[in-house]
Amino acid sequence: MLFMVYDPNFDPNANVEPPSPEMMEEMGRFIQEATQSGVVVTTGALTPQSTRLRMSNGNFTVTDGPFVELKELMAGFAVIDVGSLEEAIEWSKRFRRIIGDGESEIVQVFTPGDMDFDHTA
Repeated sequence: MLFMVYDPNFDPNANVEPPSPEMMEEMGRFIQEATQSGVVVTTGALTPQSTRLRMSNGNFTVTDGPFVELKELMAGFAVIDVGSLEEAIEWSKRFRRIIGDGESEIVQVFTPGDMDFDHTA
């Protein structure tokens, strides 16, 4: 099962102290373990800009954004592959223990393999 984990309350304008060398070292070990075990699928961040592609009556329009509040994802996100929501929660707890107080939102990502298509019809 895939889950995307991110901080829904990230404030890019907050004056936050940079992480200590000790925290960076601990985070490095955690990320290495999660990557080597196959839990981490990808990590990344979204920019506040986006582009919308729309088709109506066969015609395309492309519009520059932003359209939704992307600020909470600008801090970054991780997509993890685990066996259950409970396992995603446990990995997220380990991450949060390293970086400290705050929230992590865990959202299941559906893939084509999760869909129940009946191909016999």
